[in-house]
Amino acid sequence: MLNYKAYFLDLDGTVYRGKTPIKEAVDFIHYLQSNGIEPFFVTNNSSMTQKQLQEKIARMDIHTDTDHIISSAIAAANYIEEHFPGKSVFMIGESGLQDALDAKQVKRTEDIADVVVMGIDLAINYEKLATACISIRAGAAFISTNSDHAFPNERGLVPGNGAFTKLVEHSTGVEPIYMGKPQSFMLEFIQKKYGYKKEEMIMIGDNYQTDILTGIHMGIHTAHVNSGVNRTEEVQMQSEQPTYYLESLHEWIK
Repeated sequence: MLNYKAYFLDLDGTVYRGKTPIKEAVDFIHYLQSNGIEPFFVTNNSSMTQKQLQEKIARMDIHTDTDHIISSAIAAANYIEEHFPGKSVFMIGESGLQDALDAKQVKRTEDIADVVVMGIDLAINYEKLATACISIRAGAAFISTNSDHAFPNERGLVPGNGAFTKLVEHSTGVEPIYMGKPQSFMLEFIQKKYGYKKEEMIMIGDNYQTDILTGIHMGIHTAHVNSGVNRTEEVQMQSEQPTYYLESLHEWIK
């Protein structure tokens, strides 16, 4: 399936599961690259830097430039640079978000700020949440990298960034602007940078609520692959359908 110029691949559940690569996806990526197409990797994970994600997939025999890896942290940093230039930012998050903000020379502060941005933070505490709430009550813009309420680790499903974001939203009464899927900020950033037309773009993923809805919101083609969160039967029950259903990405290798 070489009808597109820009292939957007979700990572967890589509390209890999945790530390285990999905062979069909790896083969499909190699197939695209052998035909001169470099896919993009689009993830809601704001905790890892582009370099860390690049190194992770390299261990799975997937080799790409960091420019082709887009996270919700990158989207947040670009959004802040565009809409709040020179404003002070209070950050809750890990190295991925910090690295993205620093790359844009965003002025970060530990005090009351003009902008609050929240990403997953495994060291989150009451003081961080309090500073975020006080800043927002004082008029700070409220940005969150993603709305994922839970994510899987070796112990099971644990609280995601969306759960902590909801806490701050509930306390302040202010709704955040979400950067990650199913919002289309990440795809819009790529489109703007490379000049793709919508008919040249396709979003591929395993999760209907994030991956597929992102493509639908963007107005581009989508492909649901039966390798992760949602089974085909579940997706077929939704009111808005993906363009393609795939049991695996091997179906698109000729």
